[in-house]
Amino acid sequence: MPRSRAAAAACALVLASLGTAPAAPAQTPTGTAARGEPQARSQGPRVRWGACPERRVPAAMRCGTVDVPLDHAAPAKGTIKVALARLPATGRGRHLGSLLLNFGGPGAPGIAGLAADPGAFAKLGERYDLVAFDPRGVGHSAPVSCAGSQETGEDAAADAAAQLAALRAVAKRCELASGPVLPYVGTVHVARDLDVVRRALGDAKLNYLGFSYGTRLGAVHAAQFPKSTGRMVLDGVDTLSEPLAEQALATARGQQRALDRFLSWCAHQPGCVYGTNTRSAKEQVDDLVARLDRRPLIGGDGSYVTGQDVAGSIGAALYSPHAWPALADALKLAEEHADPVGLLQLGGPTGPSDEDDGGDDAGDDGWEESQGPGAVPADNADAALAAVNCADDPDRSNDTASPALIEKELQALRPEFEKVSKIFGPGRLMTVLACYGRPAGTDFIRRIDRPGAPRMLLVGTRGDPATPYEWTEETARRLGSAVVLDHKGDGHTGYLTSPCVREYADRFLLDGRLPSGTRSCPAGE
Repeated sequence: MPRSRAAAAACALVLASLGTAPAAPAQTPTGTAARGEPQARSQGPRVRWGACPERRVPAAMRCGTVDVPLDHAAPAKGTIKVALARLPATGRGRHLGSLLLNFGGPGAPGIAGLAADPGAFAKLGERYDLVAFDPRGVGHSAPVSCAGSQETGEDAAADAAAQLAALRAVAKRCELASGPVLPYVGTVHVARDLDVVRRALGDAKLNYLGFSYGTRLGAVHAAQFPKSTGRMVLDGVDTLSEPLAEQALATARGQQRALDRFLSWCAHQPGCVYGTNTRSAKEQVDDLVARLDRRPLIGGDGSYVTGQDVAGSIGAALYSPHAWPALADALKLAEEHADPVGLLQLGGPTGPSDEDDGGDDAGDDGWEESQGPGAVPADNADAALAAVNCADDPDRSNDTASPALIEKELQALRPEFEKVSKIFGPGRLMTVLACYGRPAGTDFIRRIDRPGAPRMLLVGTRGDPATPYEWTEETARRLGSAVVLDHKGDGHTGYLTSPCVREYADRFLLDGRLPSGTRSCPAGE
């Protein structure tokens, strides 16, 4: 890869790793006699339920918006609309109100997530109205953008001064393209939105199930509104306190730990390309990445895979043990036949299929097809990811960044990152630059300390490549009211893959039963 292209790709990696949509047509106001639609207050926030903006949704799903202040500290600045989706409770037992769901991110739309797989929460959906939302800045809730992408261009050289200038230019482009919402994007603002949503739904307390980044959001809400926090389960627990560099190092360590567990699994499978010796297997994977960084693997159709592409594909596959057989096959193709197709497929789209899932078709006004004022920008997910992470990080700002500081910091950190993981360390190291060129974020999250919230359940998975288990224990100490569920399995989060985790979570959310102390779930159960 040419030097200038490598530098541009590095800047894009840094940024990636880290207009208001119109309301749906008003059909059923909150406060009707329909089951699962509690009476709204005569004054205060309201939701009007109607058709959903997604092309295909379950038949019972309805969508709407609620107005929230652009700036909760200064309501006179106006409002934005937060988009919601709701599936009414299906059972005949005692109705428990709403259960808000957040599937992670930051930058992931909740409406599309719930529409894609509502069956995963069917038991909870018997007694709860399942409610998903697009957080502010995401999807249909005043989406942010960076005018197409966060790539810095081919002219971004590899020196620190050019990289900093490129990052600042991208930050300016994001500011211009996103409009007034960008300074008010971040977890603290979204957590305040959730309290408005809770009141609009007519719930006395917020019952919540959050995954990955959604755990950070849930914890911040509990810290701000402990008295209105209800039953809360946080799965794949994010850190609340570590600086960006420490987060990146912990993530590289977690990814390497997950890779080691994959290689141990592979060694016990017939035909594993790396044989049965896990130590030599690790060395061979390291060598594959280094070799392809020097000379990319070229496919018959002209596609090619670099070492960093391989690292990205491996990292994606480690999120779920169900992807491990495909990863083993992809590595075998690459090693024995110099064929990159398997690795390319691992790094491909992971969103919902376009196949009809039996739900309603919303018609031709789905945002995927739209180019009008209500369209979600194509780069929204990446733009929101960077915006939220930087809004939550108080360590970077325009005032303190300088080329000399960047160069010094990278040189000091590089040996430790490479020691933790030769494969994942270099890429994770570059993420420490992600927020240079942007305003310093809030320090509220760092200062959370036993806020007096009710007891909640925190799930940590030992082989999680994205949210290391130690973050679960750290966040439990910070919250001071958490029960830890130690899931001994692999993959990112546990609820969807472990019946044991699901039983603990459902029992608490449905019946309020929560044991004391740390409990555990074996791998595979």
